[in-house]
Amino acid sequence: MRRRQGILTGMPFMANVSDRTFVDDLGRRVYLAKPARRVVSLAPSITEILFGVGLDAEIVGVTTFCDFPPKAKAKPKVGASIPNLEAILGLKPDLVVGDNNFIRPDVLAKLEQLKIPVVVLFAKSVEDVLAHISTVGRMVDHESDARRLVQALRDSLADIYRRTSSVKRVRIFYVLNTDPLLSVAQGSFIHHMIEAAGGENIVGRAQTPYPKVSVEEVLRQNPDVILFPVGTTEGIPDVEQQFWRRWPSLSAVAHNRLYQIRSELVNRPGPRVVAGIELMAHYLHPELFPATKN
Repeated sequence: MRRRQGILTGMPFMANVSDRTFVDDLGRRVYLAKPARRVVSLAPSITEILFGVGLDAEIVGVTTFCDFPPKAKAKPKVGASIPNLEAILGLKPDLVVGDNNFIRPDVLAKLEQLKIPVVVLFAKSVEDVLAHISTVGRMVDHESDARRLVQALRDSLADIYRRTSSVKRVRIFYVLNTDPLLSVAQGSFIHHMIEAAGGENIVGRAQTPYPKVSVEEVLRQNPDVILFPVGTTEGIPDVEQQFWRRWPSLSAVAHNRLYQIRSELVNRPGPRVVAGIELMAHYLHPELFPATKN
């Protein structure tokens, strides 16, 4: 309950130490002499946040995976999961924002050496996602836009919580990867999305954010729902989803509750996570969320 109150009311986030000094999720202090006007994004979630707080022309570079909103596809590309340092430098950014999963230490070190401000974000909860939106808004001088976006997301979360507060939690297994079989746990923002949607993550107490799980453990836990992220560039292939139908006694199989969810609504810690939570809630509690679309 304490976590929910934080999401609804806004917990203090110590990302900006002073008006122009910020501390990122690696604990690095980043000073911006003035609001950023040429920003390079190194992750799809970051790109969605930048557009979400009202930027467009200021976004001068993105990754090849950045496909939302549609305007992102037309932006100059700086590589895929491995950013191209020369491409970044050629865009003359006054701010680079990346996700801890997408930025290499050598690239980070070189950008720091060249005195280019770099902020690295790493969301471990839904609250972190909202805090990142607020922080990015401050860095680019779009604080009011960020505030409006965050408030709208909090309002939607409040409605989801209101509808799920008194229902029995549905036991769920989220398939992040199949070879090896990986899921999500308490150190992952996706785990907190599952909880927000009224679910009980069967591996939520694992000691690592993205634990390796055995098939035997899933069968022993016997989840009511198995959820597969799917998409054009990432996700679980259909043949690997059908693998679970080998065990007809598994509750999720017996009741035909193997569901697909758009990976970009779940795997990207950006503004669309709330839409992802609502879609999860639809699968877990369809009687409460009948009109939600995938």
